[in-house]
Amino acid sequence: MNYSTYFSNKSTAAITKDLIGRPLTYNDGQNIMGGYIVEAEAYLGVKDRAAHSYGGHRSPANEGLYRKGGTIYIYAQRQYFFFDVATQEYNEPQGVLIRAIEPVWGIEQMIKNRADKNGVLLTNGPAKMMQAFGIHDKKWNLHFLSDSPFKIDLDDNHKKWAKEIKTSARIGVSQSELEWANKELRYYVAGNPYVSRMKKSAYQTDNGWQ
Repeated sequence: MNYSTYFSNKSTAAITKDLIGRPLTYNDGQNIMGGYIVEAEAYLGVKDRAAHSYGGHRSPANEGLYRKGGTIYIYAQRQYFFFDVATQEYNEPQGVLIRAIEPVWGIEQMIKNRADKNGVLLTNGPAKMMQAFGIHDKKWNLHFLSDSPFKIDLDDNHKKWAKEIKTSARIGVSQSELEWANKELRYYVAGNPYVSRMKKSAYQTDNGWQ
């Protein structure tokens, strides 16, 4: 299945859940770095008060959400950068935020990129993941996945399967918007230590994989 089909043939929530366990890699020209997606959040477009496109807001900063499914949307908050992929058809501005990966490939380089932070701190959050990849700008914003150094492996034979995928409210959504703040649109591998805010007492020895 190609990216255009994958990122537009079902609901954004279903896409987000299905991404759990899929390999995400980034090639900086010298190193391939990445791991298995263990946490992601769905953002449901113009009706979603937590989405950057809520109410139809559109600007150069969030244009990536309005492109066809499979387009990269990188945004910045303060000095931090975040990696999203647009879902649905052109002008239907929904997307998925990749929040965390369990690192597998290029770990040594990722540790260097993270100023020697390692263990779960290496990639257990969306800004940390981008730092681990050595990304400090929006260069690849608006690029289609297949025309970028990012790759999400859609082959089910290469996917890791979670014993349990849990859902929760998304992280950092304003509680002044209770309806959307409480919607369970965050998906994660139960017991995986690389999931952001995972309590140590919940860690599983197999990281939550089958």
